[in-house]
Amino acid sequence: MASISVPIIFSIHLDVYVFQGVFIMSQPRVTIVISPRERFSFTQQNLESIYDHTQTPFELIYVDGGSPAPIQHYLQTQAHSKGFKLIRSEQYLAPNQARNLAIPQIKTEYLLFVDNDVLVSPAWLDRLVQCADETGASVVCPLTCIGKTVNDTIHLAGGEAHIYEEPLEDGSVARKVHEKHYFVNRPVAEVKDQLHRQQCEFAEFHCMLVRTEIFARIGLLDEGFLSTREHIDFCMSVANVGGTLYCEPDSVVTYVPELPLNWADVSFFLLRWSDAWEMSSLEHFQTKWNLTQKDKYFKKRYKRLGHRRHHAFLRPLVRQMPFGKDNAWLEQQAIKLERVVNRWITKRYANKYSNQTSIPHDVIDSIYATDTEYELVKARR
Repeated sequence: MASISVPIIFSIHLDVYVFQGVFIMSQPRVTIVISPRERFSFTQQNLESIYDHTQTPFELIYVDGGSPAPIQHYLQTQAHSKGFKLIRSEQYLAPNQARNLAIPQIKTEYLLFVDNDVLVSPAWLDRLVQCADETGASVVCPLTCIGKTVNDTIHLAGGEAHIYEEPLEDGSVARKVHEKHYFVNRPVAEVKDQLHRQQCEFAEFHCMLVRTEIFARIGLLDEGFLSTREHIDFCMSVANVGGTLYCEPDSVVTYVPELPLNWADVSFFLLRWSDAWEMSSLEHFQTKWNLTQKDKYFKKRYKRLGHRRHHAFLRPLVRQMPFGKDNAWLEQQAIKLERVVNRWITKRYANKYSNQTSIPHDVIDSIYATDTEYELVKARR
């Protein structure tokens, strides 16, 4: 790992106020950590949304896992002008790998994980911090919406996630997972009167505020979860050490899924939601929490392997082909071919990186005293 330190002009977003005629700068209590979810092409909209709608002081760490050259240059330029810390790896990263590169850098009371395909709304961060302060919560999630129309359709308003034990006829006990999302896919306007701050059992990494001290009790995020169930594992781990979780619907963000727009998006998306990564994550979840393999919870997810690739990428692609619209046979043939390609992609990635003991990355710590120093640092990289 190459760590680059350079002179700092201004590396954090601060509020300045006057008290008894003296200018006082309010120190940040939160570090925002942005990392890739499944594509790179929404990077600029995501970053601009955060700076446009965040008034409370914050530090920011951006983890860039193998973005293409134009995005890489954009992030370097923004780190230079806005003064945030940029962590760059030349390889694609699983979400928990990316977040774990940032966690050891956190020095604030709270950290906030947010994916790079999320739009935030005014006062989103203030309300999350207020909820954590007032409840003592270890984790707080906002009302998370989904779609290109912001703050319109609910993706997550908190939920339930825990393990329960079911006695079997032979006297043994099966450990199973209970998971329930509140108000999923419901229009916000339809259930607005039912949305209120409440304790819940899980949040998702689209956006969640976390007390930094929790990692001293549970350790870093589990990198055995490559693509799925990482949020359930984290939230149950928090609950196991006595932490509490809340949903604060007065804070609203919107996750914006979209068809991958270029080869970098496509290649990362196909790896991120690969059969191999999903199966490995599910098997790790079963083993870690001693869960029965015959649970319908897992049967359903094994049956749906690849559905994200097929629904979000392959089906729209097929329907753009001549005779592709509503052609089930053509879609099935495309799925068979895509599975072969997907196995090749994941095997190639595994062969290249499976022997790593750590992830090589660069850390650009802040903005630079002069543009010349910035160019020298980039040249050294």
